[in-house]
Amino acid sequence: MKYRIGIDVGGTNTDAVILNSRDSVVAKTKCPVTDDIIHSIRDAVKTVLEESELSPTHISHAMLGTTQVTNAIIERRNLNRVGLIRIGAPATRAIPPLTGWPRELKEFVQSASVLVKGGHEFDGRLISPLDEDAIRRFLDDNANRISAVAVTSVFAPVNADHEQWVQDLVTTQYPHLSVSLSHEIGSIGLLERENATVLNAAVTQVARQASLAFRDALSDLGISAELFLAQNDGTLMAMDYALRFPILTVACGPTNSMRGAAYLSHISEGVIIDVGGTSSDIGVIRGGFPRESAIAVEVGGVRTNFRMPDLIALGLGGGSRVHMTDNEEIVLGPDSVGYELIHESRVFGGDTLTFTDVAVSEGYARIGTSSPKISSSLSRNAYQSALRMIEEGIDRIKTNAQPLPLIAVGGGSALLPDKIFGVSEVIRPQHYDVANAIGAAIAQVSGRIDRIYSMSGRRREDVLREAEGQARAEAVRAGADPSSLELVEVEEIPLAYLPSNASRVRVTVAGKLGGQVSDELDTL
Repeated sequence: MKYRIGIDVGGTNTDAVILNSRDSVVAKTKCPVTDDIIHSIRDAVKTVLEESELSPTHISHAMLGTTQVTNAIIERRNLNRVGLIRIGAPATRAIPPLTGWPRELKEFVQSASVLVKGGHEFDGRLISPLDEDAIRRFLDDNANRISAVAVTSVFAPVNADHEQWVQDLVTTQYPHLSVSLSHEIGSIGLLERENATVLNAAVTQVARQASLAFRDALSDLGISAELFLAQNDGTLMAMDYALRFPILTVACGPTNSMRGAAYLSHISEGVIIDVGGTSSDIGVIRGGFPRESAIAVEVGGVRTNFRMPDLIALGLGGGSRVHMTDNEEIVLGPDSVGYELIHESRVFGGDTLTFTDVAVSEGYARIGTSSPKISSSLSRNAYQSALRMIEEGIDRIKTNAQPLPLIAVGGGSALLPDKIFGVSEVIRPQHYDVANAIGAAIAQVSGRIDRIYSMSGRRREDVLREAEGQARAEAVRAGADPSSLELVEVEEIPLAYLPSNASRVRVTVAGKLGGQVSDELDTL
């Protein structure tokens, strides 16, 4: 029998689980994070291997969800210097590249940019010929000052010929530069798609380092398995695919928890809350997958339009500090003791009053080795304040007043009550504390297409069939078994403001893990 390992590296703990071929949990663990991701992964995997008494050779697949890319953007560290090529002059001169970016992030990432002639109309017709000489001059002048190239062309999701030309040029003449193409990352909307592409180009080196740490940590333990990274739609991507599109790992942690919660509870429609040591994420699942955000999402202060789960993040977790303001108002968080909870909180003999201490004092949890020593009025008011934060978050994430079940996961969810206003019931499934790692382990591989099609002179069925074929090809590129692919979602939106009977079509397919092992990392 072959086994799979799911790993999730969070801000407080690294969780790991081993599942058998029937998706049953064989072993699980939660380990405090370390400064070095390789040690976090290795410690967690070593623990579950010892608990399961399995040989490393029994592990066939390993899946990782990590916050490394997200943290790099938020903390402005280890980012590439990016050369930005926008194809669309003179039509797109009105708004310069990276407009609206936080100043410090823009200065850290952007090394040089150029706007050249080219691009296409919404129906794929040429706006103007590509200025190839201008692109060559830009790369010649900046090749030694940048480490990545981001390419964005007008309506590239419809016709990507000009972006592909730049990629061919960079690959053959500037092989030391990584290249990110906008039509492979974002959807329609030039500026948001450009932002997402630049962010992707900026974090390729961070993704390589995390991938190497993942591979080396498992190799140190004698595990030779197919490696996958979790992405933010609740599915997986093979390692070589992840190295090309690392931005798709942003927000994969909460998404893994939502997928794991849906699987563990056997509920496909409901509200999910993932309570960690520092924060809580609230989302909605439909058909067992996270509901996608319908609005542009900011990543590190940058407006983007690539797929992201619809989430509400609360600065409330098990380690959240309890503060008393000058007006004697109780405030929980957003600061937290994090993984120091077992040393600093009062129930473990420390001096810091945390949400965990409050929950224990109110009788909602039995944790720790000491009495929290807190007045009944303070604990009651503090707990009610935390409960109001959660109820308001649930109310904001719902689209109607109909009560839905709430599936509570994450280590901190043990602190929540069994009844919460606005939900029909509170469900805490078995293995709720490692739902994020389980979500990574049970995930499928997906492919998605989001583009505008001209329906003029074509049958609607042919257009949808073409879009599904492109989505299937994308899923295979990401590591899916072609024979297992199933259609997950089809959405067609007629665009009345465009001629030629144009429609925006979004198609998603998903399938089981494929059997090919990438050798991309061996070239690093």
